[in-house]
Amino acid sequence: MAPRNRPTARQVRLGTELRRLREAAGLKAREVAGLLSSTSAQMSQVEAGLAGVSEERVRRLAAHYACADEALVEALAAMATDRTRGWWEEYRGVLPPVFLDVAETEHHGTFLREVVTSHIPGLLQTPDYARAVFGYMVPELPESELNPRIEHRMRRRAVLERESPVPYETIIHEAALRIMVSDRPAARAQLLEVLRAIENGHATVRIIPFGQEGFAGAGIEMMYVGGALPRLDTVLRDAPHGTAFIDAESQLARFRALLNKVAGAALRPVESRDFIHRLTKEL
Repeated sequence: MAPRNRPTARQVRLGTELRRLREAAGLKAREVAGLLSSTSAQMSQVEAGLAGVSEERVRRLAAHYACADEALVEALAAMATDRTRGWWEEYRGVLPPVFLDVAETEHHGTFLREVVTSHIPGLLQTPDYARAVFGYMVPELPESELNPRIEHRMRRRAVLERESPVPYETIIHEAALRIMVSDRPAARAQLLEVLRAIENGHATVRIIPFGQEGFAGAGIEMMYVGGALPRLDTVLRDAPHGTAFIDAESQLARFRALLNKVAGAALRPVESRDFIHRLTKEL
């Protein structure tokens, strides 16, 4: 089977976890290849996400690596057999692959925790707000590229509104609520949309006011996506050339600590809802 041209972030993650298990066992790819009647090159493709791997092979590899974490083995086996083709696949070849990877990662998340300081979270944006954000890019995007981005952003809400929604908590700095990326009516509509998500139970929103003492994390923005196990969590961070997917255990621990520190400075959900109500009346 020919290698994949562009593996998804989820396929890459499965390969990464298999490589980590092999390295923890102190084995080289060529030493393991014989177990699967394979080659070291093919093993490298599996570990890079460029080639698929069956559930049976995942279990054989885990046994060969003496992995005693049964929950991890089950989670990796589930990833190997997953054939989900979600709504995001409609945008393959239309939008950059990272857009699809973000949507797929959110879809499979067990929980979502986000920190934003400069913009309303993408999962809560209105079409007008998203249009203003994407329309600010340089060079400007033509309508043929702008509209699919807005549509994709709106459809990401499916994880919050489906029959079994993913629990979502977002911490928003007051600056993000007050910055008018468009005009005053659009700003008011955006605040009302955040309130709608709160009232419908789609999001737990917590606000950090300008006057909050002891908050020095204005540069911290992230989406922390829970995996089947803490080891399989993922942090998404905006980078100059796209979204960075972070999954090293030491980095995950660091971002968990940062997230908890930021949460300690945020208002409680009820106070945050009232805070947004007051801002809405100012517009």
